[in-house]
Amino acid sequence: MARTDTRKPNVAGLRPRSKLVHGGTQRSGFDETSEAIFQTSGFVYASAEEAESAFLNDGQRQVYSRFRNPTCAMFEDRLAAYEGAEWAYATTSGMAAVTAALLCFLKAGDRIVAPFALFGSCLHIVKNLCPRYGIVPVLIDGTDPAAWEEALSQPTAAVFLETPSNPGLEIVDIKAVCDLAHKAGAKVVVDNAFATPVAQRPLEFGADVVVYSATKHIDGQGRCLGGIILSDAKFGTEVIHPFVRHTGPTISPFNAWVLLKGLETLELRVNAQTQAATQVAEFLSTHPKVTQVLYPTLPSHPQHDLARRQMTGGGTMVAFRIKGGRDESFRFMNDLRMVLISNNLGDAKSLITHPDTTTHAKVAPEDKAKAGIRPDLIRLSVGLEDPQDIVEDLDRALRSA
Repeated sequence: MARTDTRKPNVAGLRPRSKLVHGGTQRSGFDETSEAIFQTSGFVYASAEEAESAFLNDGQRQVYSRFRNPTCAMFEDRLAAYEGAEWAYATTSGMAAVTAALLCFLKAGDRIVAPFALFGSCLHIVKNLCPRYGIVPVLIDGTDPAAWEEALSQPTAAVFLETPSNPGLEIVDIKAVCDLAHKAGAKVVVDNAFATPVAQRPLEFGADVVVYSATKHIDGQGRCLGGIILSDAKFGTEVIHPFVRHTGPTISPFNAWVLLKGLETLELRVNAQTQAATQVAEFLSTHPKVTQVLYPTLPSHPQHDLARRQMTGGGTMVAFRIKGGRDESFRFMNDLRMVLISNNLGDAKSLITHPDTTTHAKVAPEDKAKAGIRPDLIRLSVGLEDPQDIVEDLDRALRSA
């Protein structure tokens, strides 16, 4: 790699993990090693004519941090380089990314098809918010190919899906759905937060847009909120950017900087957590108090073969069911000593939650049933602790429940 300009390193030809360290970097005149935080809302011009030119030639220079900011741009460009995307825009949160990625192009009369198995807030967007704008939601079993074929047998504007899903880790065949969706005229938006770009690349299977809650693995240490949308350059600049520019779900420069630094260790953390999660899932699958373990690369997972085809690892999340219901689940969680009770995930610390009463508490009972969310379901985000310590904490708490 020839070093022709220290202010914008040349990352052409670098392998993906190296792009997580160097991609998107822009140095100031001080030639700093660690990327700078441009904590500014606006920028100044040498003349009125320069200001006029800046607004006429949108995007050629910094104008206002709601439109683009140097620190935010580094985060966007770095993840885009790693993901293999042409364009990216960082948002205040993962839900801001989901909402913007859908509402930027949907209009009254359009159909949106999605699985029942979605994060509670995502389900709210599709089922409750979209109809307020005349957008027609069609909810299906995302693991059933026939359901996708039927739903996409007529013109459709959008498909939205999570794979693996939150919290039950259902796997959707991205390529098969994209093929059907594109024939129906739909854009496919994939929430890839559970898999992370380390384990799955939806764009390679035909997805049009990928969204992340960067709060999760990309930060990975519980420090800040953030989200990001990735797409091809044409759709990003012509459709998504005008929407976010005028509606303003813009990430702060400081949060973008935290997430930018998080990218540097993303592969190392996710790979270590995935190895630990596999060990934890295998342990739970043999425990007498556990009735079912849902982990993509376990042979017992209903979509195990599909997960092996489109994921390079099982990820950091494990879902499991214990004997009994809410009371037994609560008793088990309350008896944990190291694993923390939290609704967050993708953290360096192992976190556990009871989806039925937290992340999906406001989801209608019939929709919970369709997504397999029952009082016996527990979601575990495996952290960076010694895997044996995680196993021992779970074992002790399970035996006391």
